[in-house]
Amino acid sequence: MNALKTVLAAAAVLYVLPAFAAGTITITDPYARFMPGAMAGAAFMVIENGGDTDDRLIDATSGIAQKVELHTHKMSADGMMQMIHVTEGFVIPAHGSHDLKRGGDHIMFMGLNEHPAEGSMVHLTLTFEKAGMVELDIPVDASR
Repeated sequence: MNALKTVLAAAAVLYVLPAFAAGTITITDPYARFMPGAMAGAAFMVIENGGDTDDRLIDATSGIAQKVELHTHKMSADGMMQMIHVTEGFVIPAHGSHDLKRGGDHIMFMGLNEHPAEGSMVHLTLTFEKAGMVELDIPVDASR
């Protein structure tokens, strides 16, 4: 029982603390959502750039899915919202931030190799144009 409490406490600390990148990029409030039975999911977070020049999130990878893409939502000509792949990535402005959030820009997991359980952690690698690769483990939280 004490071992379980230790693991839960460690997970809570990881959930609260930001993950720091090499250089000027900081990731805060990361989480992933996977709906029961769905073969897709998404990750959300705030990406902060403390540097003097803009950077760009250009790619994301994870072993849990066959494909991981940067996505956003856009209104189609017929008034329907659709999700689209953002091949150019997301600009993270100098001394600013970019939110990846539900209904907006996000990281999409498609063709899941496994369906992560609520409360588990998902390993994610983000690639930035200037800051390079940032690896982090993010909690699965469908309640958000």
